Amino acid sequence: MNAPLGGTSQGLTGLRVVDAEGAKVGVVQQVYRDDATDEPEWITVRTGLFGLKESFVPLAGARRAGDELHVPHTKGAMKTAPRIDAEGHLDPSEEERLYRHYGLLRPGPAGPAGTEG
Repeated sequence: MNAPLGGTSQGLTGLRVVDAEGAKVGVVQQVYRDDATDEPEWITVRTGLFGLKESFVPLAGARRAGDELHVPHTKGAMKTAPRIDAEGHLDPSEEERLYRHYGLLRPGPAGPAGTEG
């Protein structure tokens, strides 16, 4: 996973994040792109008391509405996401932990489902 791209990734940085229950969670801090596709795949959002923690949130299922980014996850799920340093590269093992936390399958290379190389 490539390092964050700040405000250059489709204008996501700075959008207010709204959870699945309509609660405002925080503001998009960083955007991470997939190494293979170069598409935005994760964002970080400041969470916790005084916004001192940055949590990774998958962009799968997210939709933009004006200056808000609505994600299909709860604030609680974001706050309890595995703590991963939001500076630099997101490695595959870290990404796998995050996918498991959010109950998502990690996207794989195009091809028949269930096959591995």
